[in-house]
Amino acid sequence: MKRKIEEMLMGWKNDPHRKPLILNGARQVGKTYSIMAFGKKNYENVVYINLEINKAVAGFFEDDIEPMRILQFLEAYSGEAIRPGGTLIVLDEIQACERALTALKYFCEDAPAYHVASAGSLLGVAVHREQFSYPVGKVQTLTMVPMDFEEFLMADGQEALADMIRESFARIAPLPEALHRRALDAFRRYLIVGGMPAAVAAYADGKSLLPVPTIQSGIMNDYLADMAKYASPAESVKIRACYESIPAQLAKENHKFQYKVVKRGGTAAIFGVSIDWLQYAGVIYKCQKTEQGMDPIAVYTDLSSFKLYMADTGILTMKSGMAQTTILSGDRNQFLGALTENYIAQALAANGYGLYYWTSGNSAELDFLTEKNGVVTAIEVKSTDNTKSKSLNLFLQRFHPDRAFKISTKNFGVGENYAAIPLYAAFCL
Repeated sequence: MKRKIEEMLMGWKNDPHRKPLILNGARQVGKTYSIMAFGKKNYENVVYINLEINKAVAGFFEDDIEPMRILQFLEAYSGEAIRPGGTLIVLDEIQACERALTALKYFCEDAPAYHVASAGSLLGVAVHREQFSYPVGKVQTLTMVPMDFEEFLMADGQEALADMIRESFARIAPLPEALHRRALDAFRRYLIVGGMPAAVAAYADGKSLLPVPTIQSGIMNDYLADMAKYASPAESVKIRACYESIPAQLAKENHKFQYKVVKRGGTAAIFGVSIDWLQYAGVIYKCQKTEQGMDPIAVYTDLSSFKLYMADTGILTMKSGMAQTTILSGDRNQFLGALTENYIAQALAANGYGLYYWTSGNSAELDFLTEKNGVVTAIEVKSTDNTKSKSLNLFLQRFHPDRAFKISTKNFGVGENYAAIPLYAAFCL
């Protein structure tokens, strides 16, 4: 399946000032597959080491980490010649070996001609919780996330439809009605399947949604196992409780995260570190509250108020127990609104946006506010074709953002001071 990360990997390969690469992201988002496929396509050979499984190689890094010594060892171990520019060295699960992480600094300084890429599923947890030394300024970091809706369409053999959606977004011109309905149907299937490659592959191969929840349940169980493995027993209980509370948090009329929903008497002092762990692991997105709409948004945030979204909408659908038929039919349903909001958060995060939402006391709330390169974008989200939006109108009158979107099941269109786009076009933002 085609992944957008391939273009970024090619940019890294061709960069004359290339540094060792760290590909970060949650478990099972496709990091190892993507980097190996890229290596086999663009290099003479690939030398792959999994540092979590291969303790012998990980142990070798505990001694002298001078690059030439490591290269000679890897050649002897793999039986492969390692050539500058011709070989891709892949150090997988690098969070399992702190000295290998430190070694990247010396590859940058003393052996820049060699192409070294690493991948880590819980690297953020290791760096922040286990006090790993991070080679700041000596590596390039890319973050990989679940497949977005465009990648889902490509995997499903509908790349032409994805291209037409991009063209319509560029002109804010309606798609033909038949294609609009087809895209909405695909979007609803995406809410169920989500973006985890194993789930997408299973659906794309058999065009059946039946095996998807079982695959998603297995992935979530892997996440829960990581919580037990990479945190203390007491902390893992709290991390799991926070993660499993997210569907209930989003089911509330007010989606703001409340510690008491996790456990009666819960506070930031009890659960704050657990939420940080989930962020570092890449399995949730945090959307911060702001009461201002000016650039730079980040300096006006209320750090005590936020929403949490799951990094994969499909896993949220599975975890919530929502019937697939309800989603496929597009029937009005209160939780469908929360699910759609989670989908937009996932789409924005995939495009590198920080997530914020705006409130004006108790009178108005705008679903998403983003800022990149000084451009402020206001976004109102509806799960149906009801696009009445008092909150967006109030925000526009007060702050006059650079861009504004109403996102719903309606086709593309232009309002007085906003663009209307369908939910399936969120990947274009």
